Amino acid sequence: MLARYRVVRGKRPPGEPLPRGVRIDVRKHTRHFLRPDSVEVDALLADPTEAAFRRFRKAYRELLAERFRTDREPFDRLAEQARQKKVYIGCNCPTKKQALEERCHTVLALEFMAKKYPDLDVELPG
Repeated sequence: MLARYRVVRGKRPPGEPLPRGVRIDVRKHTRHFLRPDSVEVDALLADPTEAAFRRFRKAYRELLAERFRTDREPFDRLAEQARQKKVYIGCNCPTKKQALEERCHTVLALEFMAKKYPDLDVELPG
């Protein structure tokens, strides 16, 4: 199973425990292949409009497609790991600057993985 979780700095809210399973930080400052481009994230945070999100979504989907085309192996490894265990990809969203969970790159990454690996159990928020 592949799903998302929210990375929290400091103490977690009482009603939001860490999920049990493998947790992977895929925020923009990591080296993970699902990380978004920092410039694109900063642009979205500076202008959190629907139009800006559409631009971000398009750019992020293209980035994932290019990474998949040039080096599919990490995607395959993640899919295989998620077939064996519960795996959660993490980001800070929602935040004050980006308050909608569905606008998080992790949701887009889950959609990408579900499309590329139809046999994979992918849990989307909501």
